[in-house]
Amino acid sequence: MKAASGAGPAVARSAARRAAKPGRSLVWLQGLACGALATLATPLAVLLGALLLPGLCVLLIDRMPGKPVARTMLLCGAAASVSPAWHLWDHGLTMENSLDLLSDVLTVGLAWAATAAGWLIAEVAPICVYLALEATAKRRDGELRAARARHEAEWGIPPAGAETPEA
Repeated sequence: MKAASGAGPAVARSAARRAAKPGRSLVWLQGLACGALATLATPLAVLLGALLLPGLCVLLIDRMPGKPVARTMLLCGAAASVSPAWHLWDHGLTMENSLDLLSDVLTVGLAWAATAAGWLIAEVAPICVYLALEATAKRRDGELRAARARHEAEWGIPPAGAETPEA
């Protein structure tokens, strides 16, 4: 392969590294968008950074692939942050307005409560799904056992596990 393409081992390692880490360019784009927001709309960046702070902290410490807890928290926090961001945009994109919104306990409390609700959803939803699936499986098991008992009685087959007489 080396002789045919003329590429050295460093190029092969670089290609293998790129193949092993798909989607790395998305990180660069997110960083670029974050930098543009911080530079061009600093008051909005400060407001959103403060309102989404709990979710951003969990984003840093979440070790699960795909970061499901952090993503859920950020989604719920972002939903609660739309109204303050819109208010800031409407009333002038100034640092004074941004800090005024952040000094309102209700605004910050609502965003952080929504983030906490996202955390609760991420933690409780798998348990609820497990319980629902377990209840469905038990109900189905009961139905199948009843159907088997009916068929055994109807066809005169001895129940499962019973000794069959040898001929």
